[in-house]
Amino acid sequence: MTELPMAGYRSCVGILLVNREGRIFVGERLDTLGGWQMPQGGIDKGEVPLTAGLRELAEETGITTASILAVSKQWRTYDLPDKFARKSWQGRYRGQTQIWLALRFNGKESEINLQTAKPEFTRWKWTDPGTLVREVIDFKRKTYRGVLEEFARFIAS
Repeated sequence: MTELPMAGYRSCVGILLVNREGRIFVGERLDTLGGWQMPQGGIDKGEVPLTAGLRELAEETGITTASILAVSKQWRTYDLPDKFARKSWQGRYRGQTQIWLALRFNGKESEINLQTAKPEFTRWKWTDPGTLVREVIDFKRKTYRGVLEEFARFIAS
């Protein structure tokens, strides 16, 4: 990493998880039907991004069989629209700043379980970059394009 996270933003980790064919894992958000995203979540105090990413991946998807491919060289920041920021963190943060991990899924699809203690996704699929950018919520598109560009060598074209 070349930078520190921005002040006023929630520090998070995002996970670009690819399967053996180089397709990208996405989940449809429970609170935004039709809104797809890659797994992500907050970095706890004292936690390093890799540990946070593996924890979040397991919490959101049940996946524990993944190997690290790369860590992003930069933090990527986006602002949340006011209606989401007030609802999500009672106005404490303007948005999120994320460090991204590229991980390879090495398990069997039967390992994927969205019925976790804190469900976030209604369903999941493997997708391609073009479909992902079209289906992600608009305020995350710039971030996703940057992640896809940085980790393009791991993604099927």
